[in-house]
Amino acid sequence: MLIQEFMAGDHRFCDSFYAQAHTAVERGQWEQAQQAYAKFVELVQQHFCAEEHVLFPAFEEATGMTQGPTQVMRQEHQQMRALMQAALDSLKARDADEYSGHSETQFMLMQQHNAKEENVLYPLCDQRLGQGSAAVLGQLQARIPPTSE
Repeated sequence: MLIQEFMAGDHRFCDSFYAQAHTAVERGQWEQAQQAYAKFVELVQQHFCAEEHVLFPAFEEATGMTQGPTQVMRQEHQQMRALMQAALDSLKARDADEYSGHSETQFMLMQQHNAKEENVLYPLCDQRLGQGSAAVLGQLQARIPPTSE
């Protein structure tokens, strides 16, 4: 398995909880929305931490690039963390309009972010890490739970 395959699969898994939360809000099922969104946030945080503590440093060491794509990804992670917190707060307040605003912004950012990672960064990691990519993949798999629940 490639880093690209594993990490893109985790994106889809995280997204499934986002979709569940969105559907629950549309139905006025606030408890279910909060549970699904909290799970989404938990999984995304695990994903971000795996990238920030394993993947990005390995890529930077292998390439010598510290001001390139990984810096942009870290900045976008910070933006998404703020949006996730705002969305969580609006779910707790049961404010559908506020939640929709935060979650729509987050969804657009998340889709753009994931596309950059899946189409550019992850393939570069698989390529530039060479034989070391298997060890990095193992470390990522140890930090990110299997995508089945």
